[in-house]
Amino acid sequence: MICLGAVSGLTLSLQTGTALAQSSLPAVTVDAPPQQARPAAARPSRRAATTRAARANRAANTPQAAPAAAAVGPGAGERANGPVRGFVATRTGSATKTDTPIIETPQSISVVTTDQIKNQGAESVGAALRYTAGVSGDVNGGSDTRFGGLQIRGFDMTMLGLYLDGLRLPSSQYVHFLGLEAYGAERLEVLKGPSSVMYGGSGTGGILNYVSKLPTAYQFGEMSVSGGSFNRYQGQFDVGGPANKEGTVLWRLTGVVRDGETQVDFTKDNRVFIAPAVTFKPNDDTTITLLANYQKDTTGWGLQFLPASGTAFANSGRFIRNTFFGGEPNFNQFDTEQASVGYLLSHDINEAITFRQNLRYSWMHNEQQSFYGLSYASPADEAAGLMSRAGAGGASTINSFAVDNQLQGKFVTGILSHTTLFGIDYRNTSFRDAASGYSTGKINVFAPVYTNTWTNDGPYDDKGVKQSQMGIYAQDQIKLGRLSFLLGGRQDFATTDLDNHLNRTSATTDASAFTGRAAVMYNFDNGIAPYFSYAESFLPVLNVNAAGELLKPETGVQYEVGVKYQPVGINALITLAAFDLTRANVVTFGAPPAYVPEQTGQVKSRGVELEGTATLVEGFNIRGAYSYIDAVVTQDPVNVGKAPTTVPLNRFSLWSDYTVQDGPLAGVQVGGGIRYVGSTFGDDANTFKVSASTAVDALLAYTKDNYRLALNVTNIADTRYVAACYGYTSCFYAEGRKAIAKLTYRW
Repeated sequence: MICLGAVSGLTLSLQTGTALAQSSLPAVTVDAPPQQARPAAARPSRRAATTRAARANRAANTPQAAPAAAAVGPGAGERANGPVRGFVATRTGSATKTDTPIIETPQSISVVTTDQIKNQGAESVGAALRYTAGVSGDVNGGSDTRFGGLQIRGFDMTMLGLYLDGLRLPSSQYVHFLGLEAYGAERLEVLKGPSSVMYGGSGTGGILNYVSKLPTAYQFGEMSVSGGSFNRYQGQFDVGGPANKEGTVLWRLTGVVRDGETQVDFTKDNRVFIAPAVTFKPNDDTTITLLANYQKDTTGWGLQFLPASGTAFANSGRFIRNTFFGGEPNFNQFDTEQASVGYLLSHDINEAITFRQNLRYSWMHNEQQSFYGLSYASPADEAAGLMSRAGAGGASTINSFAVDNQLQGKFVTGILSHTTLFGIDYRNTSFRDAASGYSTGKINVFAPVYTNTWTNDGPYDDKGVKQSQMGIYAQDQIKLGRLSFLLGGRQDFATTDLDNHLNRTSATTDASAFTGRAAVMYNFDNGIAPYFSYAESFLPVLNVNAAGELLKPETGVQYEVGVKYQPVGINALITLAAFDLTRANVVTFGAPPAYVPEQTGQVKSRGVELEGTATLVEGFNIRGAYSYIDAVVTQDPVNVGKAPTTVPLNRFSLWSDYTVQDGPLAGVQVGGGIRYVGSTFGDDANTFKVSASTAVDALLAYTKDNYRLALNVTNIADTRYVAACYGYTSCFYAEGRKAIAKLTYRW
């Protein structure tokens, strides 16, 4: 098997969180969606490249509750898994499996709301994360139809960091679920740092929790049509409300249809997405929401493996076009079907104890084929611009069942108040990856001629993996006045079976680990909240060494100190955090052509993150983020002291938008943002650098009555820059200028 990704593999981890909760996390949000203002204020693997209450609160949870807009003050009426008006989320359920204010959560968490996604015109989950501190959701560039890469605090979390409503979405060693349609999300929450106490086997950098849109108690709807760059045409809708006059049955249906292309020649970007949801509330104590989604993507390989010479630096004064396609047009496929079905159940046993169960079955099937660049075989080829190529084609199928059972209690012992959580979760996942190698001739990267000829060299990979994981966890959130403590522990048990169908070998391993978490926080009257936290992670990996033995689990430890500030009476949240992360048993890959996985690595990541979000006056939003991340390899046979590829020392972004409220220009909305990414090293040995980049985005919109017409332009200057390099043979362009016009009707 050839794999140039940090494919840490499939991990078994399910949902959990912690915090200083005021109320239990409801299984469904029954508020209406935010009312419109007046006017609406991993490195990539080379597989085809060779490889998610107390009874006193029940009234607010019933379908008859008043809409959130009727409440006053910042965050009024908000719930952890519900809609947010504007950019500022004040509660979360990702860091805590309870509905907890972010200002009382002693861990860094960033929330991207639907209003932010809409105003910035984000067309993918990766694009929606561009203004988030310490995070990149499209590491390999916006044209990556394989759904980009997720990096958190300097670590690749692409294959192991995505959760849907608190339950892990698994990956195979070649494909993952990061491409899930962004329009189906109510919010995107990035929980930073190790979270194994709550989520079982998970990566050191953090997790991304995709929170689905849920049914509401009030009738609403919207429909949009859009079109723009790269022959992109899209229609989408989101409708729902009560299904009966009693309001005990609620429904919602969200959908997207797209026909389009990408920046890269010969590459389609077509999609169909549908997500139904129904909530049943038979009484005041019980809520169950049935959720499903289906998505079909028909695309080609927008991700192009290009040489550093001609992309990161000039090739005799020449640069390869960012539209260049390095494969063969008739051997270019990346087709994916994915689906999930499950439910969210919540039942109040009494006024102090709540039981919740979240369950889901997920499935994915992918078929792909592509040629990729191998750089230049000789100096003469480099001078002539002749890039060698190889390729692969294959299929992957993933099946996964996950369930998380939680029992939450609230009680007082003397002067201490407690919110306790006890849980048992289980996940069973299987996948199969198969691939065959192909060969073809060289191509001129400056003047390509396509022959559509190739040779099938036979299969090189065919393996099946089955993994089961069970975790038992407990947590206590303790409050003494304004001082609070968080204590948590978890025991995980995982079994992994790997069958290599090519050489008829198999390997089995059992892994178990105890992980802990502790934090302290103090909330001052003026809205300032300093905290300190310690957390651990545990991650079973799926790679085998040269002897065919499965490698040991990765582990991680983080120390974090920070301060959060929520100004009294102002709809704003500012967070500052400093962290020290250590990731041990890191999997690295040996020399070509075998790329045999080895486990000798340790990487440290230390840094500072500053993030601020505010809706200061009606119609004015602002979000800014800065991160300083110093990542360094501390154990490795060769590269000790070197910086990992793709991790910039500095990253900065700032976005603001304003909607005119009165006068002849009422309804006009203008906005824009700037994104800066510092330089990164282009190879493990740090022999060359990828230059820093700056991109500017813009928004112009007009809302009148129920209609909104918007124009979003990203990278407005059409700056050509490299998003990432993983060596001299594997560089990837960022997306150039992209303009999308959208007309929306709401009712």
